[in-house]
Amino acid sequence: MNKVEPRLKKEYITRIREELKKENNLPNMMCTPVIKKIVINCGLGEALTDKTVLEDVSGELEKIAGQKPVITKSRGAISGFKIKKGDEIGIKVTLRGNRMWEFLDKLISVVFPRTKDFRGLPADSFDGAGNYTIGIREQTAFPEIDPGQIKKVRSLEITIVTNAKDDKLAKALLDKFGFPFVKDGEKI
Repeated sequence: MNKVEPRLKKEYITRIREELKKENNLPNMMCTPVIKKIVINCGLGEALTDKTVLEDVSGELEKIAGQKPVITKSRGAISGFKIKKGDEIGIKVTLRGNRMWEFLDKLISVVFPRTKDFRGLPADSFDGAGNYTIGIREQTAFPEIDPGQIKKVRSLEITIVTNAKDDKLAKALLDKFGFPFVKDGEKI
């Protein structure tokens, strides 16, 4: 059986990696940054009172990511939000390998253009360690989700984890993939 490589993975191997090496004066290919994983997260505080929310959102996230999500639990108690340690308050899925590359392609070429009032991504959402986090306001931006079938519009948090040494190199990597960053001085 001959497996087809994802489009962005091929592009990274054949073009992007070499360009990053040259443009950033990196000593060898092993120093070029690469995307390691993508984590999709959805916080569900309302799951404290309605357990069906976890099932509904889990199904939606499974459609979006192509794999089963895991339920996240609170690490500590937060009395202001009536959260006890160990309460189920969210769902996440971690994508690696070909699923990660296919999701990245879908994010860039389908989801961003479908996002309502999309004006670009902020270039300051890096965490200092080369990882980038995006907030998607509505899960309906994903083509797998039928707006008529959802009970409530929810937002998602997508974190792209790279092995870049710094934010500058991570941004250069995402730029090569065509991430629609807002230009310097422009407002979102």
